[in-house]
Amino acid sequence: MEDARPPQTTFQELLPPMTAHEASVEANRCLYCYDAPCLQACPTHIDIPTFIRKIATGNLRGSARTILESNFLGGTCARVCPVQELCEGACVLGPDHTPIQIGRLQRHAVDHVQDRGIQLFKPAPATGRRVAVVGSGPAGISASAELARAGHEVTLYEKRDLGGGLSTYGIIVLREPVEVALREVQAVRDLGVNVVTGHELTTRAGLDDLLTTHDAVILALGLGAVPAIGIPGEDHILDGLQVIEASKMDRPTGVGTRAVIIGAGNTAVDAATIARRSGADTLMVYRRTVREMTAYHHEYLFALSEGITFSFLTQPVEVLHEGGQVTGLRCVRMGLGAPDASGRARPEPIPGSDFVIPCDTVISAIGQEKPALAATLGLEVDGGYIRVDDTLQTSLPRVYAAGDCVRARGNASTVMAVQDGKIAAASIERALGRTPHVTLKPTPPAEVREHPLYIEAHGPVPTSPDQTAALAHAPVTEAHHG
Repeated sequence: MEDARPPQTTFQELLPPMTAHEASVEANRCLYCYDAPCLQACPTHIDIPTFIRKIATGNLRGSARTILESNFLGGTCARVCPVQELCEGACVLGPDHTPIQIGRLQRHAVDHVQDRGIQLFKPAPATGRRVAVVGSGPAGISASAELARAGHEVTLYEKRDLGGGLSTYGIIVLREPVEVALREVQAVRDLGVNVVTGHELTTRAGLDDLLTTHDAVILALGLGAVPAIGIPGEDHILDGLQVIEASKMDRPTGVGTRAVIIGAGNTAVDAATIARRSGADTLMVYRRTVREMTAYHHEYLFALSEGITFSFLTQPVEVLHEGGQVTGLRCVRMGLGAPDASGRARPEPIPGSDFVIPCDTVISAIGQEKPALAATLGLEVDGGYIRVDDTLQTSLPRVYAAGDCVRARGNASTVMAVQDGKIAAASIERALGRTPHVTLKPTPPAEVREHPLYIEAHGPVPTSPDQTAALAHAPVTEAHHG
């Protein structure tokens, strides 16, 4: 059940919360750009200048409201978003100065209201419409929140004991403690969403039953387990996601004293971090080079700072074991050939280059399987992912899909899943003949546009079409970078 929370983990968040003074000083560095690059870089288009301005004036409640209006999982995204690649990477102060710490400021504001149980939103009057959402990860919670705020009756189904999906089970505590994810599940409950755990959709008949009793269904199924590698001894390999889950639920991870992690994505770095912080000598093996790693570069640098080592151009070919205990990982050296379908150089084995890495633990984190349920439900797919149109409707009437299960192109991430949930909710609103009020992209308010710091840095906001056109064709100078 949802109240069966795990005990406090021994891992702590990597970054401490900001103090009130630190947040105020940092917020006052912001230039409050008009049409701010950080806002454009955020997939959920949080009005970043406005929420930072409200922190600067001591209005934490108003700041949190600005954030959560655009991103109901603002607490999670403040911690797990790759801000270096998104909002902070777009900050106009970045090239010559230190970019604003947008993620930490966002966490400061959202934690203020969530730690105190402050309710910022309430549902609109009941519409009499019913929507079922399958999957309580970021996409499912985001869609449920938007639909509940619009006054619809929403039931959110989750197959596991705890809601929150990957936020609860699949993101290491260093980035997001379980409690952060669970309080967002509680927040959607507080909007009137009926969260049903321990309920899994497995058949087309089950989907048809939902369509009989609901006006629309959203599938936020996520992805599956780590796929098989297909090498001898594979049954002795640990699943990277299960290792992360065990660490979050305070269960034994199975990590020994010498660990090898197969893979080079962000999840692989997380699994390696758990192994390293558990005291194991930790090595990550990858069949390509550092240039082809799918992990963000800052994650690679973080892994190095943790004391994790790397063996590139290395392909595992066999897990060695004796008496049920792993003793090593046999690998082969690789060379890089012509680019493959992904655009990356194709790794090719070098004959006679076999070698053995002694270890007692092998962990695989090479991605996740596609949503197998799609075929069972009779949905069209695109490369194994659920096919959707621009409104996120699937090939079945009244059935929408959102999150990682539709991410046939682009990068899967928590923040993209949140935006998907918003888009699906807005699409259902239109399908029901209603005008959606989902904040897909906000307009900077006068509080920011008329602020003296903004005017000093950027000049006055254009107020007429002629002024707007003139500004659009003006030379790019420091005054126009915002």
